[in-house]
Amino acid sequence: MTTNHPRPLADFGGWPAVLSGLISRRDLAPEVAEAAITEILEGSATPSQMTAFIVALRAKGETAPELAGMLRAVRAAGQRVDLPADVAARSIDIVGTGGDMSQSFNVSTLTAFVVAGAGVPVCKHGNRAASSKCGAADLLEELGVAAELDPVGVAECVAEANMGFCLAARFHPAFRYTGPSRREIGISTAFNLLGPMANPAPISSMLVGVAAPWMMRPMVEALGSRGVRSAWVVHGHGAVDEITLGGECRVVALRDGEITEFGIDASDVGFDNAPLDTIRGGDARENADIARRILAGEPGPMRNTVVLNAAAALHIAGVAHDLREGRALAETSIDGGAASAVLDRLVVASGRAAKRLEQ
Repeated sequence: MTTNHPRPLADFGGWPAVLSGLISRRDLAPEVAEAAITEILEGSATPSQMTAFIVALRAKGETAPELAGMLRAVRAAGQRVDLPADVAARSIDIVGTGGDMSQSFNVSTLTAFVVAGAGVPVCKHGNRAASSKCGAADLLEELGVAAELDPVGVAECVAEANMGFCLAARFHPAFRYTGPSRREIGISTAFNLLGPMANPAPISSMLVGVAAPWMMRPMVEALGSRGVRSAWVVHGHGAVDEITLGGECRVVALRDGEITEFGIDASDVGFDNAPLDTIRGGDARENADIARRILAGEPGPMRNTVVLNAAAALHIAGVAHDLREGRALAETSIDGGAASAVLDRLVVASGRAAKRLEQ
């Protein structure tokens, strides 16, 4: 955790002033948004204050400066993973906001294995299932990976397996104050945007999938504010939070401070289009079976979806000049056994780290 503390919310008029402004559809200054989230994460806000804040903010629409301020508060309240500078400069996270109700298999987690197998360090940030049957942590545990590690253990996994996993619930324990209200109101809020951006490691690149296109530009601008050098925020065809095979996917990209917008299609890398139901997953056991089949080289739309997302991630990380080169690197990672070897090493490294925690 950091020791720098933002100005108290009282300096900005407290909750009445903040909520009145949001109801009047006035944007918050980033330091005000930061102060509000800090009160929530410290447990100082009442459930009514927190619920009013996140609902009014969503009704107005979160801006990039607001997200940047709130993201500072979230990261300050959480634990951090220390990576060597040369590793951090090459590292990436691949994550989605969830909430698309597509029930697809764990595309981002499988993509992480492929990208790590292609030589890019991955520090993945994720959680257990919320709107789906199987979250990243559920899948990893079914595959034999110890998911509940401390910062030292995650760093050890990155060093030994080229991939580590940060369980959001462990690294951001203050989110427990938000859970009851979020479950009761049952809608997507700012916390659904902040979680995917709040990776505890000093990563330099990100591939983030979102279910709603309006989220894209504010999120990519907020990622730039936290020091991410290269990122794609993508909205898949069919309103899915990953790159899909069904048709054109929208991209808002960040590269060294410059933001561009464009579309990509599976045909750009030579894949046939395929409907969304061809990547439907199930519970942890079913998705683990899918994962093993993909890592073993089984062809089909599921593999192609992983390869397409990995191609994008490898391009974002700067090791592939374009998506076609990224596809070649991703397929080599799978077919040469490197992606599967990442899983094998991660099982061993995470198990060792978990045993240390038990002592």
